Amino acid sequence: MASRIKFENSCEVGVFARLTNAYCLVPPGASEGFYSVLDAELGGGVPVVRSSVAGTRIVGRLCVGNKRGLLLPHNATDQEVQHLRNSLPDEVVVRCVDERLSALGNCIACNDYVALTHPDLDKETEEVISDVLGVEVFRQTIAGNILVGSYCTFTNKGGLVHPQTSVEDLDELSTLLQVPLVAGTVNRGSDVVSAGIAVNDWTAFCGSDTTATEVSVVESVFRLRDPRPGALGSDVKSSMVQDFFRS
Repeated sequence: MASRIKFENSCEVGVFARLTNAYCLVPPGASEGFYSVLDAELGGGVPVVRSSVAGTRIVGRLCVGNKRGLLLPHNATDQEVQHLRNSLPDEVVVRCVDERLSALGNCIACNDYVALTHPDLDKETEEVISDVLGVEVFRQTIAGNILVGSYCTFTNKGGLVHPQTSVEDLDELSTLLQVPLVAGTVNRGSDVVSAGIAVNDWTAFCGSDTTATEVSVVESVFRLRDPRPGALGSDVKSSMVQDFFRS
């Protein structure tokens, strides 16, 4: 199921939250209503941990992780690192990365098996990603954009990428990731898809501006309401086509 929420007055929930199959990171200082929605949807099976990263609230843009690990930028404080190590499940490895491109969430997209990275990431960073997250790493662009972490988001079940991604690139990426992909938007047409959504294998939180059609696409491609593998349902395909020709 996909829920529409706001972080304070912002619909860019993926900027502030980092959701995986093992944990959810959010910054402190939001309304209790925001945290209660996360707690209710995640059902207590995934800890919701409140922490700043590098002294800021843009947690989703500065860190990246999966069920095995969490990577933080080099300017994360010792107190933040220790707090996260104490709060996350024991099997999650927390590591700081000495990388000049410190907004790791903008530069890396991953699930539990594969990571796509900014083409200019250091070789040492690539090795840390592979080691800590336990994934295969591929340098990639999305619709010509080098910030792969901003313009795509994917789980172990499916993914959403920049709306101008070509059919050929979609096929190539889908083969690489071994999950179905759809080119689409969130938050009423925003192409910075990962900034507007936080998603794992069974739930998603979209910005409150996300339209009903966009929510339907999210629920279908990430298989949040239909456990069967496969492509989008015909009803969603139809609505997408109609939207395309109206735009």
